[in-house]
Amino acid sequence: MLVCAVLQRFYRERKPVQTPHIPVLLEEVLESFREIKEGYFVDCTLGYAGHSFQMLKRYAQIRHIGIDRDEEALVFSQKRLEPFSKRSTLYKGTFATVFPQLTERPIMGVLADFGVSSLQLDKMERGFGFNSQKLDMRMDPSSPLSAYEVVNAYPKEKLEYIFDTYGEIKPYRKLAAAIVEARSRKEINSAKELAQIAVAVLGSHGKIHPATLMFQAIRIEVNNELGEIEGLLDALEAKHDKDEIVSLITFHSLEDRLVKNRFKQWSSSCICDPQAIRCTCGNDHALGRPIKRKPITAKKEELKINPRSRSAKLRSFRFTKSS
Repeated sequence: MLVCAVLQRFYRERKPVQTPHIPVLLEEVLESFREIKEGYFVDCTLGYAGHSFQMLKRYAQIRHIGIDRDEEALVFSQKRLEPFSKRSTLYKGTFATVFPQLTERPIMGVLADFGVSSLQLDKMERGFGFNSQKLDMRMDPSSPLSAYEVVNAYPKEKLEYIFDTYGEIKPYRKLAAAIVEARSRKEINSAKELAQIAVAVLGSHGKIHPATLMFQAIRIEVNNELGEIEGLLDALEAKHDKDEIVSLITFHSLEDRLVKNRFKQWSSSCICDPQAIRCTCGNDHALGRPIKRKPITAKKEELKINPRSRSAKLRSFRFTKSS
């Protein structure tokens, strides 16, 4: 799971580059972990170490674990975190797989910044952008399933499902039919071609690109994003330390709903059937409580610098019982 020596050598041969990513809600994230005095901080979505670098810089007493499925991000972050190498360990893999396997304890802070990173969106060769000549969208380029297979091989009914469920697109049947009709004439080989289909079917309205929700739905399917979130939440519920703080950043309603509902479940003291006449469970099942009742969103100053932060929501939870 550790970043391999080949990748280390690859990075040393490259010229230093500036940080290619603006960490969203940075000050708010740092503030959410202000009471951590010792132990491990786990960044489940390391990316380009924007949050992790500042956490290690501000909180000199903590040790750090970074997880990411993207080798390019791990290579970059290992170099960037060299000043903290004695306190930092990086693992490659999905957070739903790696996090439950961690043996380091105590874990006192957990961060996840869900969704795709800015660099992945901006690098045309990764196939996430509307104008990309590739059709990929894999966060881990070694994964077997890419957007190409989804778009060109999924049956119409399955495309309808992901557009409806993951994109919440109202004319999902019409969009799926248009893709099936287009690929019957010629394989869809680029994100740009795919985006043009969405424009033709959905039209252009306002500032949001008409292909946005379709790309979101396909990306979620390719990377099993919602399944990964559920896996992390399950792992946190099953094994956590007392006073462990969890801060999770979501970017759309599907992600936020999963986090909000799980936090509500974790903070419920009574687990009796809602139809029960009286409580018989002991009314002592709450695992902790949300640090704030409502999610934190970006301030105007951040929105000016980083427009992509406009949809970000930060929710934090403190476990008051150990598992």
